[in-house]
Amino acid sequence: MTNRLRTNLQHELEFRPWGGARKGAGRKRASARPRVPHVARPRHDARVPLHVTLRLRDGLPSLRGDLVRVRLLDAISDGGQRFGFRLNHFSLQSNHIHLIVEADDRRALSRGVKGFAVRMARALNSLWKRSGSLFSDRFHARALRTPREVRSALLYVLQNARHHGIRRFGVDPFSSGPWFDGWRQGIVFTSDGPVAKAGTWLLRVGWRKHGLIGIQESPR
Repeated sequence: MTNRLRTNLQHELEFRPWGGARKGAGRKRASARPRVPHVARPRHDARVPLHVTLRLRDGLPSLRGDLVRVRLLDAISDGGQRFGFRLNHFSLQSNHIHLIVEADDRRALSRGVKGFAVRMARALNSLWKRSGSLFSDRFHARALRTPREVRSALLYVLQNARHHGIRRFGVDPFSSGPWFDGWRQGIVFTSDGPVAKAGTWLLRVGWRKHGLIGIQESPR
């Protein structure tokens, strides 16, 4: 067989595989943001609180609505403190939720956050008359190992609406700010809210060594 004929036959037998580098191929992304890597989470120290972020899928309504807030508070009341997991603080932004939590171990953290996410998904899917997944990815968690890190996280979560330019004055009602006892101005709107009381030294006492948080203070 001549080289030319052999080359022609090879061209005829070639085929293009599905997917690959073709634009738009593969599983559709729920969000344009980079995904949280699907790797084993590190071991968790029960003495260390965490900053957790959950992000909505693209195209959903804003979380900053009164009915959404009511559903969130119900979800926290039902599952914010169980199986060694405690949800201590939160803030709702348009397309994501910030939490500060405590957990006895890695399993308690995973079960607690996933349980809360399932309750939120059921509640909001019912409210928005939709079905399917609500969150775009697995949750992101960052350990807060020092008093300064805890204070910075509290400021960031409670004042996140100021950070995004949504709210300029006062305590954000779409956060756990109304039940926070660490405001510099000494304002506490109600003594008994849905969030769990801090159990770790860092979240209960340690962060205060760097000063209470001002109501008009903004995250850096």
